[in-house]
Amino acid sequence: MTAVPLGIPRRGLEFTIDGEPVRVTEGSTILDACLAAGKDVPALCRGGPLTPGGDACRLCVVEVEGATALVPACSRRAEPGMDVRTGTERVRHSRRIVLELLASSADLSTTPRAAEWIKEYDARPDRFGPDAARLDEPPKVDNDLYVRDYGKCVLCRRCVDACGDEGENAFAIAVSGRGFGARIAVEHDVPLTDSACVFCGNCIDVCPTGALSFRSEFDRRAAGTWDEASQTRTDTVCAHCGVGCDLTLHVQDNEVVKVTTPHEQAVTQSSLCSKGRFGYQHVQNRD
Repeated sequence: MTAVPLGIPRRGLEFTIDGEPVRVTEGSTILDACLAAGKDVPALCRGGPLTPGGDACRLCVVEVEGATALVPACSRRAEPGMDVRTGTERVRHSRRIVLELLASSADLSTTPRAAEWIKEYDARPDRFGPDAARLDEPPKVDNDLYVRDYGKCVLCRRCVDACGDEGENAFAIAVSGRGFGARIAVEHDVPLTDSACVFCGNCIDVCPTGALSFRSEFDRRAAGTWDEASQTRTDTVCAHCGVGCDLTLHVQDNEVVKVTTPHEQAVTQSSLCSKGRFGYQHVQNRD
């Protein structure tokens, strides 16, 4: 029997969150610790294998004793002896302002929990007035697989990372422009079918606002028939090749409406190829 090296064990560390002692493994972020302790800290960029940017949405900021500025919990590593506060007035004020700025400039209607957070922090996006600049852009529907609705984009850049060196390494998209004119775009802003995009759809999986969505979901939402609450999820294995990627089939009205993969899956790490993510039509062929 071949011996399997165990590697260097990760040590534990202790600190406090809102006055309560917590213990996490070395390398954990403050957000990891908050979630493990049952603290509901809002964050748009949580989940998946991507490295948190820390400067994307700033919703997850917390107060750390001794720090002059609020710190992003998603990217700040926990340290022994830290004293973290997640609900101080300073923290709540910051989150309220961020929510107002995001919701006044972008459409957050398909962002999970956005309406709940706006209510919780008493944010008033309309206080900037009707003339506040908004990202009112028509959705880009130039292929049969997925839709880009940049009116819902908050420039978190997770899609850029998933397409780049933290995922597919296709580098088909990037941030273009400056200031309020900044956009996620392909080279020369050509249609997606003429770009370097390989249609893996991994950018959809990491998008936190619904700015990127399956064409099937987009069409059903437009028709008013998208009902996520009624959908069932079935875990299975992709049959297109021998790798054996884990799939989750989202089924509504006895039809597969989209395919995802568990983020914690060791083989895929939330990434799929174009066949795995979009090649499910043969499953429901009634002929």
